[in-house]
Amino acid sequence: QGQFVESGGGAVQPGGSLRLSCVASRFSLGYYVINWFRQAPGKEREGVACISEYDGRINYADDVKGRFTVSRDNAKNTVYLQMNSLKPEDTAVYYCAANTVKTTCPPSPLLSEYHYWGQGTPVTVSS
Repeated sequence: QGQFVESGGGAVQPGGSLRLSCVASRFSLGYYVINWFRQAPGKEREGVACISEYDGRINYADDVKGRFTVSRDNAKNTVYLQMNSLKPEDTAVYYCAANTVKTTCPPSPLLSEYHYWGQGTPVTVSS
């Protein structure tokens, strides 16, 4: 069974940066739409960024626009999330997953359409 393996999380001060990586294990990224999600303690999992290989579309949640950048390298079977100007409210466990239904980034991702979830990588932003 394929899954993503996330890495790159850690503790950082407000204003700092982190680069998360998400490697597809035992399956190929291909043309899957890939989303980064995050889940803060006591909150629901939410979409952060989306990238589609099929039509090149990239979407971001409003509260990360201008600070986060998503990219993918299909040759390395890897998706990245560059996070700059981090804020305490960015504290969460970050996951990536592949949409097995859509060929473009949906405006509101439905968790039921996503598969190959990994264990996530924790990000803590605190002074």
